[in-house]
Amino acid sequence: METKKLVYLDGLKGIGCVMVYLCHFVFAFYYGMYRYEVKSCHLPNHLEISIGKSPLNLLFNGNTAVRLFLVLSGYLLCRNYFLTKDRKRLLQSAKMRYLRLMPPVLVVNTAVFLLMMLGLYQNGPAALIAGSEEWFAGFNAFTPSAWGMLKESLIGCYLFGTNDYNGVLWTLQMLFVGAYLDYALAYLVSGSKWRWLLYGVLALLLMRTDYLSIFLGYVLCDLMHTDFRWRKACCECRLFNVGLCVAGLYLMSYPSAGFGYEGTLWGILPFVFVNYYHILGVLCFVFAVLNLQGLQRFFSWRGFLYLGRISYSLYLIHFPVIATFGAWFFLTFWERLGYHLTSLCNLILISIITVGLSELSVRYVEPLSKKGEHWIGGIFGRKERR
Repeated sequence: METKKLVYLDGLKGIGCVMVYLCHFVFAFYYGMYRYEVKSCHLPNHLEISIGKSPLNLLFNGNTAVRLFLVLSGYLLCRNYFLTKDRKRLLQSAKMRYLRLMPPVLVVNTAVFLLMMLGLYQNGPAALIAGSEEWFAGFNAFTPSAWGMLKESLIGCYLFGTNDYNGVLWTLQMLFVGAYLDYALAYLVSGSKWRWLLYGVLALLLMRTDYLSIFLGYVLCDLMHTDFRWRKACCECRLFNVGLCVAGLYLMSYPSAGFGYEGTLWGILPFVFVNYYHILGVLCFVFAVLNLQGLQRFFSWRGFLYLGRISYSLYLIHFPVIATFGAWFFLTFWERLGYHLTSLCNLILISIITVGLSELSVRYVEPLSKKGEHWIGGIFGRKERR
C-alpha cells in the first residue's frame, strides 16, 4: 500500500535547514544579533541588537530550527507504519537507518579533513574582525587526524554526538538513537491503549535531553492517526489551528541568547524554559500546518520543496563552506568593499556554493545509501533462502 507523501512537510524541513544556515552565518559575521553586545555590532545604531530582540530572530533561530528538524523527523519516521501497519517495512526502515545517514557524513568529513590539512579554515582570523571570537574562532582549531575523522564519521557522531570535524553533527545522535526509540515504540506499543501513559512517563524521563523533540514528533504522529473525537474536532476547527499557528510562531521566536529578553514580547516568560518554549512552539506550529490548507500550499512552493530535497546535504555542508570560503572571502575583501557589502556578497556566494555542493551530494553521494541498502538486502535475502 502506497501512502501519500506530505510534500509540504518537506518544504517546511527545507526552511528549517535554511534557518540553521542563516544562524551560523549571523553568528559568524553579525554576532551582535545573538549576544546583544555592542562590541559585536557593525550596523548603524547597533541595529543587530534590535533585530535580535524582534520576531525577525526567528529567521536565524538555530535552536528552534533544530527542534523543528527533529520533530518533523520523528513525525515522518513511522508515519507509513501508522498508515499501513506493515511491520516488515518498519523493520526494514530501522535496518537501513545507519546507511541512510552515514555516506554524506563520511564524504563531508573527509573533505573537512583535507581542508584542515591544507590550512584552509580561516574562521579564527575572521572571528577577530567580526567580533565573534566567543563562538566562531574555536571550530576546527586542532591538528586533524584521519583516524579521528573516521571514528567521528562512522561511529562517534551517531552514538555520542561527536562533532569535532563538523560542528553540526551533534544532532546525528538524536537522528540515529532517537529514531530507534521511535521505531521500538511503533513496533511494540503503538496498538496498546495504555501507550499514552507510557508516552507521558517517557516524556518526563527525556525532559532534560535533546531526544525529547524527536520523541514528541513521533507522539504527534501517533495522535494524528488515532481516532479520537476531540482530535478530529481540533483538526477541523480553523480558528483553533490559526491560534496554534500564532502561538507556535510566538514561542518559536523566543530569543535563545539567555539574557536581554526583558522588555521584549517574550519578557513575561522566564528564560530557564527556553528549550521547552521552542519545542512546544514547533509542535503547535506543525499541528497547525497539518490542518490548514493555506499553510500547506505555502510550504508546497517549488523553491521550498527543492530546499527540502537537498536539506540533509545542505545541513552537513554549509558550515565548512562558511568557515573556509566564507572566512577567506571576508578577510580578503572587507577592507576594500566595506563590511556590509562584503557580507552581502559573501552570503550570496556561500549560498551558491553550498546549494551547488548539496545538489552534487544529492545526486552522487546520497544514492550510495540506496546501493548499500540493496547490498545488505541481498545478503539477508540469500541467508533467508538458505
